[in-house]
Amino acid sequence: MPHQRLSPELVALPQGWISALLRGGRGKCPRCAEAPLFRKWLKPVDRCGHCRQDWSVQQADDFPAYIGIFVVGHLLAPVVIAMIAGGMSAWLTLAILLPVAVVMLLVTLQPTKGAVIAFLWWHGIGAFKQERRPLPPESTPER
Repeated sequence: MPHQRLSPELVALPQGWISALLRGGRGKCPRCAEAPLFRKWLKPVDRCGHCRQDWSVQQADDFPAYIGIFVVGHLLAPVVIAMIAGGMSAWLTLAILLPVAVVMLLVTLQPTKGAVIAFLWWHGIGAFKQERRPLPPESTPER
């Protein structure tokens, strides 16, 4: 049974969806935070090396790129406006900001993809099974 996942009781599941996103954004397994989520720059591992979570079923598709373009565009829009309003030519503005935009997008892609995969996993979207930390048994109040 090498492909059997560790039960939620044996894994340090995140407390909420934000901690799962932070784990994925750091490139760690959102389920256990013990093993890397990516085997290559944007290629997730098939299974977590620690908790054996199956990541091959993730379907982040193009959504991380859309998020990256949205964020980079909004960060650079005021810079473009300031550069053109300051008298810089459109060609010089383009020559400066195009490489900056490409680098910013490349830097944000892997953390964004990790966070999207973590979001999908946490909410049980697609082929993922939603799982939560088992709640401790409630103690009955004395009467």
